Amino acid sequence: MLENYLDIITNIENYVDGIIVTDKNANIIYIHKYWPNLMPLPEKDMIGKNLFQVYPSMSPHNSTIMKALKTGEVTLNNQDTLTTSEGQSFKMVDDTFPIKENGLIIGAVCITHSLSRKQTLSMLDISTGEDHFVKNLFSTADIIGRSESIQVLRQQIHKVAQTSSSLLIYGDTGTGKEMVAQSVHSGSSRKSKPFITQNCAAIPATLLENIFFGAVKGSYTGAENHAGIFEMADGGTVFLDEINSMDIGLQAKLLRVLEEKKVTRIGSAESINVDVRIIAAINRPPLECIENGTLRADLFYRLGSVTLTIPLLKDRADDIDLLTKFFIDKYKVAMGKNIIGVSQDVMTVFQNYSWPGNVRELKNVIEGAFNLCDSTVIGLGDLPSYMLSGMEVKKLVAENQADIKDIQWLGSLKNNIEAYEKTLITNAIKSHKNLSQAASYLGISRQSLNQKINKYKISVVRNSFVIED
Repeated sequence: MLENYLDIITNIENYVDGIIVTDKNANIIYIHKYWPNLMPLPEKDMIGKNLFQVYPSMSPHNSTIMKALKTGEVTLNNQDTLTTSEGQSFKMVDDTFPIKENGLIIGAVCITHSLSRKQTLSMLDISTGEDHFVKNLFSTADIIGRSESIQVLRQQIHKVAQTSSSLLIYGDTGTGKEMVAQSVHSGSSRKSKPFITQNCAAIPATLLENIFFGAVKGSYTGAENHAGIFEMADGGTVFLDEINSMDIGLQAKLLRVLEEKKVTRIGSAESINVDVRIIAAINRPPLECIENGTLRADLFYRLGSVTLTIPLLKDRADDIDLLTKFFIDKYKVAMGKNIIGVSQDVMTVFQNYSWPGNVRELKNVIEGAFNLCDSTVIGLGDLPSYMLSGMEVKKLVAENQADIKDIQWLGSLKNNIEAYEKTLITNAIKSHKNLSQAASYLGISRQSLNQKINKYKISVVRNSFVIED
């Protein structure tokens, strides 16, 4: 039951320095810390043990986790100092929340942030023209593509960048919503001011409100005076990703910021004027979000006066080759491997694949292929198995005029891919004058072709060949 919440909780792992999740009896079911030397035991050895067994110096009387488990109370900004095994001290801030199901407390989560690193209490990535938490914001020049839909998107970005109107970006997962938001900011008169991004998914409403608006000292246990992101971004832009995951009540408070251009810190009665452009993003159709109750209609109408829609990768197939080349060039440098491209059959797969993860998935596929590829050209065997099925193999064989009867289901996807590759190679040799021409047709080097000939035991004699079983 509690395990069902782990996927949600661990989504914020990259934004914090530590997470501990316990069940209702304070037994640890998940733990992650940025500094392993702050932990008394390896992570795997702590799972299943009681919190106070692992940390004997910790008292149940002052533990924020026990407080959450017993009372259901949230503790924010609980400051502490932790010392590593090497004697190095770090100032830490803990936020602790109960985990409830059907009104019952079933566990607790403690999220740790370091004040020693260049990381704010708000778990933010901040970029300005002068400070540099995040450098080099994207611009329209970084949006790769020649398709009509991408060209239209660039034009729209240039237009909306000239105003300060609120903006809604709709795009499926992995389409590049934050890149578009950054491009709007980079092309605007606000480009020298802060750009602050906050993912609204998997963040409890109480913590997100604290992030948005800040707080005054004494407003809750451990509270200190600190600004929220709207104050911090004054004159600049705030990008709120997955706004449809935000608590409905908090959406109403966000609407007030949009309407009045004012914020009020938690625990204060004083309103603070802010000049901030808000760019929000959703990964589901807006009307669907309104119908299922995850997005307020009035907030949508206020944000959606200007809406940019990012096309799916499968709907802009003309851009796949450009994106593939871009990521290959990127990982060629990062990994130091001389991979120059993909084979013709791989590109055929790319052009016919549905890409549910969009550009992000293509990027990850290329990165994975770089880890596996032993040639200068990425081949079918370097792709993840889920991208191909028996039916897709047969379809591709047919498209390449290979002999379908040569491809039978051989008991595993790997065997079928290899059978397909062997068929392509033998057909290429058969239909070309020499191996160099065959290699060129296949989109691989002559050396790679020789390696595959040896792998599949293809014996080539002048202009003829035999396959040795």
